[in-house]
Amino acid sequence: MSQAGETGTLFVVSAPSGAGKTSLVAEMLHADQKLGVSVSHTTRPMREGEKDGINYHFVSRDEFEAMIARGDFLEHADVFGNYYGTSQVWVREMLARGRDVILEIDWQGAAQVRRLVPECVSVFIVPPSAEVLRDRLVGRGTDAPEVVVRRLTEAREECRHAAEFDYLVVNDDFHDALGDLLAIVRSQRLQIVAQQARHRHLLSTLSGGTGSAA
Repeated sequence: MSQAGETGTLFVVSAPSGAGKTSLVAEMLHADQKLGVSVSHTTRPMREGEKDGINYHFVSRDEFEAMIARGDFLEHADVFGNYYGTSQVWVREMLARGRDVILEIDWQGAAQVRRLVPECVSVFIVPPSAEVLRDRLVGRGTDAPEVVVRRLTEAREECRHAAEFDYLVVNDDFHDALGDLLAIVRSQRLQIVAQQARHRHLLSTLSGGTGSAA
């Protein structure tokens, strides 16, 4: 339960396709129960094993465009012919409750979020080499060869935007990369503003105050 005055941190995680972003974020959520993840809306077809409302909120293109018109999204983008978007209301409600939230989005969406939520913390994940990225994309076995080529071309463009982010994590060893991501989250929670809100009573007591909240 969050303390009065404590707000959550919005973490924006981006990476080229095949860099391991989805697996890393899933393990972050497993390792840190204080983290929540926004379930994006998308118009892409549901893949085998996916569940509506768990992996994505799957909607039609007409429905998605109506949501854009209403201003429902914190960010949205057209990626390889499919829309993806993040609910603005849900994210802001979670942050107001003191919950840390991860957005797993592409660099275009990250740029939109930084404009609307400039205090967010952004992380860009890259593979150790172009060769490893190609091997990972081919090894997934989910994309046709021409799609792999397109994703590699797109990856080069995405990596040109890495310097726009606050942190860079190289996913060479999965466990090392996971440790780096969790360290980023922990460091944000230890910043003085967050700690003052979280430990107001303690600090007041230690400094000779009455211990009551201001």
